[in-house]
Amino acid sequence: MKVVTYRDHNGFQRVGLVFGRTVYPARLFGFEAEIMIEFILESADLDFSALKEPDRGGMPLDSVALMAPIPTPVQDVICLGVNYMDHAVESAKAKAIDFDGKREEAVYFSKRVAEAVPCFGAIESHSDITKKLDYEAELAFIISHEARDIKAKDAMDYVYGYTIMNDVSARDIQTAHKQWYFGKSLDGFTPMGPWIVTKDELEFPPQRRIWSRVNGQMRQDSNTGNMIFDIPYIIEELSAGMTLMPGAIISTGTPAGVGMGMEPPCYLEKGDLVECGIDGIGVLVNTVV
Repeated sequence: MKVVTYRDHNGFQRVGLVFGRTVYPARLFGFEAEIMIEFILESADLDFSALKEPDRGGMPLDSVALMAPIPTPVQDVICLGVNYMDHAVESAKAKAIDFDGKREEAVYFSKRVAEAVPCFGAIESHSDITKKLDYEAELAFIISHEARDIKAKDAMDYVYGYTIMNDVSARDIQTAHKQWYFGKSLDGFTPMGPWIVTKDELEFPPQRRIWSRVNGQMRQDSNTGNMIFDIPYIIEELSAGMTLMPGAIISTGTPAGVGMGMEPPCYLEKGDLVECGIDGIGVLVNTVV
């Protein structure tokens, strides 16, 4: 099932379920929640395959003003750095540092999100403070239940679903501050969407093609099965020391092909169209302004 957040004609946030190219308000199915975090709590144990398409009350998908599926995350987004080996290699090369080809520990960082950017929304260039604006197509997953001390074998029970995130990054700010938080947390740096695909729609963990294009040019092209540390590993490791709350978003890293890794580097500019896609989920489309 595809689950969306949208604005109704009065400008209020609503949750909808997508059947084909039609969106139906969640309330038509008996749900009380009107925002995604509450809907996740209400539907965490639901068998979505049992839901039938209503015979009325739907809206054409193209007519709906989609928001990011979780416009305001309950916590900072948890991200993994260099979680694909080919990206680890290109990152080390771009930074002119030695890399022995080993990744024995996962790298985690957080990304502050005032409001996530929806599909077809704008990526702010912040050209007054960065000249090295970059893109990163990533698979993000959403936690379904409060998770603490979860073993990898039980991890699927704590995944609600999946979405696409573009981990937009200011590389020069990252370098200057010698950490990633500020350079990845500027306003407009978290495009997400276009929806959440519930976990029953994909194999676990997902092994799907992940890619990105800039102005129609293919930049990244890999598979989520190439992650160094997969979703069960991530959930077990993180929940061993912290509580993951329902609705928490964890983004799993990006493959090779980012602008920083090109020769010469090719950073985003105003007017660029960025597409990030994952087979079985969809395509996230945004423009740099």
